[in-house]
Amino acid sequence: MADLSAFLITARWPAKNPDILQLYSLPTPNGVKVSIMLEEIEIPYEPHAVNIGADETWTPEFLSLNPNGKIPAIIDPDGPGGKPLGLFESGAILIYLAEKTGKLLPADPAKRYEAIQWVMFQMGGIGPMFGQLGFFHKFAGRDIEDKRPRDRYAKESARLIRVLETRLEGRDWIMGDEYTIADISMLGWVRNLIGFYGAGELIQYDELKRVPEWLERGLARPAVQRGLEIPVRP
Repeated sequence: MADLSAFLITARWPAKNPDILQLYSLPTPNGVKVSIMLEEIEIPYEPHAVNIGADETWTPEFLSLNPNGKIPAIIDPDGPGGKPLGLFESGAILIYLAEKTGKLLPADPAKRYEAIQWVMFQMGGIGPMFGQLGFFHKFAGRDIEDKRPRDRYAKESARLIRVLETRLEGRDWIMGDEYTIADISMLGWVRNLIGFYGAGELIQYDELKRVPEWLERGLARPAVQRGLEIPVRP
């Protein structure tokens, strides 16, 4: 049985089965990237719900795994060289899991980097911009009388989603016929933007054709549907 005692986080969220991958997350747009990935690649894992509303990511136990205090994070008891590996940042986790299993990342070196660049596009653009738009449109920021911050993020979010719309011309998935971690990185964010955030009208989502079709294809995948609900919210 794997010994995960060196990871302080396991004192607060004990591993029932330390021999399988441990996921510390919540079904947010960032969190579901990893739960969807784990469902897609079908490796055993144990999910732990981290209550961000109760500031559990700022506890010493969670910070010991991710000093940035954000979900998701993982511990893989069978990391490189057979040693346990702790990892944070959803994009890094997606790449790690793809390389570990040989799934959902093209084998061809050029296409591999092409897919990774789109993951970085999500990490550096879609995630931060959509998240800020959600704050100013859905959460506390909506009470700010000055709407210039909201409109700034709405304009940039509209631009970014049209970059995706252009990319999907003639393609079912971001990499063409091949569904990859690039798609997984963005599905939850686009779904959240037009659903939970209710920002579809702000970014003129109804004017798009290829992104809605891509989102529908992605959400139809059973692994995606399962991953969107993992871990169960506390």
